Amino acid sequence: MEQQQKQRPGPAGLPRRNKVPRTEANMDQRTYRLYVNMTQSLVCVVGTELRVSLNKCSPIGSKFFSVKCTPTVQCRVVPAAVAGDSLFSPQTLTRNSVLFISMGAASKLPNESKLSVKFYGSKKEALGNAVLHLTAVEISLDVDADRDGIVEKNNSNKASWKWGPNGHGAVLLVNCDSESYYKKRVDTEKEEISKVSDLKDMSRMILRTSGPTQLPEGYKLSLHITQTDAESVRVFRNKNSGKQQANSTLKNMLLKLFMQDYPLVLNKEQLAAEVPYLGGNSELEFFVEGLRFPDKDFEGLVTISLSLLEPSAQDFPETPIFTDKVVFRVAPWIMTPNTLKPVEVFVCSTSDNYEFLKGIRKMVQSSGYKLKICHEYMNRGDRWMQDEIEFGYIDSPHQRFPVVLDSPRDGDLQEFPYEVLLGPDFGYVTRYAQAEEVSSLDSFGNLEVSPPVTVNGKKYPLGRIIIGVAFPTTAHGRNMTKVVQDFLWAQKVQEPIALYSDWLVVGHVDEFMTFVPAPDRKGFRLLLASPDAAYTVFTNLQNNGHGKAKLFQGKGEEISVNEILSNEEFRAENIYVQSCIDWNRDVLKKELGLDEDDIIDLPILFKVMAEENRAVAYYPDMVNMIVLGTNLGIPKPFGPQVNGSCALETEMRSLLEPLGLNCTFIDDFASYHKLLGEVHCGSNVLREPFAFKWWNLEM
Repeated sequence: MEQQQKQRPGPAGLPRRNKVPRTEANMDQRTYRLYVNMTQSLVCVVGTELRVSLNKCSPIGSKFFSVKCTPTVQCRVVPAAVAGDSLFSPQTLTRNSVLFISMGAASKLPNESKLSVKFYGSKKEALGNAVLHLTAVEISLDVDADRDGIVEKNNSNKASWKWGPNGHGAVLLVNCDSESYYKKRVDTEKEEISKVSDLKDMSRMILRTSGPTQLPEGYKLSLHITQTDAESVRVFRNKNSGKQQANSTLKNMLLKLFMQDYPLVLNKEQLAAEVPYLGGNSELEFFVEGLRFPDKDFEGLVTISLSLLEPSAQDFPETPIFTDKVVFRVAPWIMTPNTLKPVEVFVCSTSDNYEFLKGIRKMVQSSGYKLKICHEYMNRGDRWMQDEIEFGYIDSPHQRFPVVLDSPRDGDLQEFPYEVLLGPDFGYVTRYAQAEEVSSLDSFGNLEVSPPVTVNGKKYPLGRIIIGVAFPTTAHGRNMTKVVQDFLWAQKVQEPIALYSDWLVVGHVDEFMTFVPAPDRKGFRLLLASPDAAYTVFTNLQNNGHGKAKLFQGKGEEISVNEILSNEEFRAENIYVQSCIDWNRDVLKKELGLDEDDIIDLPILFKVMAEENRAVAYYPDMVNMIVLGTNLGIPKPFGPQVNGSCALETEMRSLLEPLGLNCTFIDDFASYHKLLGEVHCGSNVLREPFAFKWWNLEM
């Protein structure tokens, strides 16, 4: 306000020199050329400044100049003459004389403001006069740059993006759900809005303008994007927005179900489009749709620009004289760890998994969660629910919904995520690889995420993704396919950790590790399979006179504790397995900031398959469990029976129940274990999202 007063015109409407020095950084500037003995008409955007080099536009022989303008025009000259002099009196013209012109408020009528510059010779005789008719407009392309769910006016940070709680920048969702149940398609595959409910999955953008009812002839507004950004974004316009609709309610908006009310404005075929100038104080509403997630070739940032175009001579194109822009970041896909609250459990029904289903159903119901069973007509005998999909979500200040990541394994369950899960407010994303690239490591039992951790002072409030790959020195090992790894790394908010899992026949990290909630320390424990822990249990049994106790009773494969302990080849195999797990243990301790007290070793033995020289769980792999809050669904190990109880189950309870965890042992022996999988492999859990907002990450 103080600066505005210093720029106020002097007596009789004559501009006075600005007493406060200003720099070019104070407002956007545009170079403008005056033409002597001509009357020019131009539009000036409030908040910008015209820069006129007086020497360059003066008649030959000019030595002096003067400036006169109406009170609505603000002008200053650099270099300044004697302080307090009116620009109406002739001033010395130098090579560096520059006139700056601006307007502080929108005009009510076109060309209502005037400015003239008169040039004089050495004897102050008039040599020529340049006249400007000015129209001032306010133009602001606005988004929710402060991430509070409201599109505020002209946020100074709208054209950039910054992470952190004090950051800024708008958020854009990939519109990867489907508003239709019948003949469904992912919404990004449709270039029209068929239901207004789809708008909530998009980000609002508002063009706010203020000025006369019409712009001077030939001036236009153009919305535009780059060819690169057009691969990632589409823009729709609400035809019913504007000053006539300023008081419309969301309820009224939702009643407008016709796609013609929301025409497509920008896409990869149309990079620029004229948008109407509505006049007065108006708002024009747009809806911005994200088309793809961050990936190797896409950082996630998109820019949308709005330009004011000025007419040129006949048959020449208009030229941009002002551009406002906004920046969005596409929301990443976020995984949910075992420590988040479950919403729904998913399993398959097959002809041979009745006992497994019975155990799962009982546990889920007693835990108070929903159970979704995928029947054989859909799964076609493919029982590996964990391997086919991974649940995650996307989030913004105005909307969030779950998104399933479909693995490239494409077994007989491949139709389930698209045909069953995809729907309104339930998104779908996948990555395609060449068939020869896909291996067992591309199944999502090989994709996990840790709970939130702090590592050497760096916080990971959304945890860290964990994948399994070949050992770094292995020349021809199996790896998760590159397109999936690239996708996971590009999300940024859950920086991945690569473990060594290729030592396993199936090759999944969930075969030797998981996380469970805990009431103390970091809020969780890392559970690791441990052959050494198993040998300790069996040795204690032998020392206490239970060496003849048998595993696998009733399964036709009975073997005693003594037989296991006396098998030196078997022992050597498990020493090797323990070394593989210990390598991963050290990686996890370093990358997750864990201490030994954060880790619990579970008694699990493995068998190395000679033909592949890779390992499988010898008895049901108890670390491969389902975690539903404090309730754990653990593969029933069929361990040695001592005093009517399974010694392995007893050991598991002694390790986990002190943490307030409840152990339920589920029989998956024939229907999963014998097929090289367990409870976790055959189930999946949709969980609630984090309360923490990803854009508040310190990056």
